[in-house]
Amino acid sequence: MKKLRVGVIYGGRSGEHEVSVASAAAVMANLDRTRYEPVPIRIDRDGRWSLADKPPTAASASEVIEQTRIEVKAVRAGREVHLLPRPSEETILAIDRTAHRGEDEARALVHGVGLDVIFPVLHGPHGEDGTVQGLLELANVPYVGCGVLASAVGMDKALMKTVFGARGLPQCAYEVLLRRQVLADPEAMADGLLSRHPLPLFVKPANLGSSVGISKARTRDELVEALKLAADYDRKVVVEVAVPNAREIEVAVLGNDEPLASVPGEIVPSREFYDYEAKYLDGASRLAIPADLPAELGSRLQALAIEAFRAIDGAGLSRVDFLVDGASGAVYVNEINTMPGFTTISMYGKLWAATGLAYAELVDRLVQLALERHAEKQQLRVSAF
Repeated sequence: MKKLRVGVIYGGRSGEHEVSVASAAAVMANLDRTRYEPVPIRIDRDGRWSLADKPPTAASASEVIEQTRIEVKAVRAGREVHLLPRPSEETILAIDRTAHRGEDEARALVHGVGLDVIFPVLHGPHGEDGTVQGLLELANVPYVGCGVLASAVGMDKALMKTVFGARGLPQCAYEVLLRRQVLADPEAMADGLLSRHPLPLFVKPANLGSSVGISKARTRDELVEALKLAADYDRKVVVEVAVPNAREIEVAVLGNDEPLASVPGEIVPSREFYDYEAKYLDGASRLAIPADLPAELGSRLQALAIEAFRAIDGAGLSRVDFLVDGASGAVYVNEINTMPGFTTISMYGKLWAATGLAYAELVDRLVQLALERHAEKQQLRVSAF
């Protein structure tokens, strides 16, 4: 049987670059080599696409920085990659500018590489937000994960909350502010928020993941600084009322039109909340899988996760994060992640392993879902005639 050539795109221009590299390392390590031929495609921080000489191997974000420096130095000496924004048997063009060093670059060696499916293991802006998905749609190549619309909605917390609200999903009280409003007078903005909401408040950039730029403000001064920090990362800032005694519960979703939900898992962070350091660097946070929940509550979270997935028109995979009031048991949908982390300490794979689907089988299923969705789309009419 002919092996399927899988292009694994990783890295990217977002603040989650290191997480993406570590996620891609895990994905590539678990692609069945008897069925798939992986092709590592790296996006550097400056947006340059390169055909990597070898796959990434970092097990966590904390291991990526030095390895990233070495890999970038290696690939920049050779093959840059361009994905063709049109249907073609040559999905990408690899350009080796060292083939005629010192001569006209027009004589650089160019060869095409056909890919059967693409796995965009990209987190954050310029990857998880629908931009790369749009390019893959133009190329008409199958790809793992949500489409353009779902990716964009899932990335933008402000728009996501609007969609969830229209669907009737339970959410904590929140407000959306513009960066220019915040920077014009952050202290006045903080005073206005405090006149409407009690402390503590969470302040987040609307379009980042992995808890980058997120703060928990317990005082007015902290709120002012949190607003300015979030505004450093995005033109929109989301402010949320903190859930009392919050338990952080996550559910993984897998599928296309008939999605399935994993067992719920609970994160017990090493810090006051599950920030970037607690997720990827200190390694001290604890995961409880399955979460210690009443059966009825667990079933409700699974149903809400599928409903959130369908609300944004999800496909392939997502992870839905909940906040559960530890005292009252009230449930709030916090957010949906359309390309959740795949690092060795990430919840998504562990949730499915606890549900009965091993990591390698999960990666295989995601590839098959991508092929199934693409095949269905090819049956659609593209002309009225």
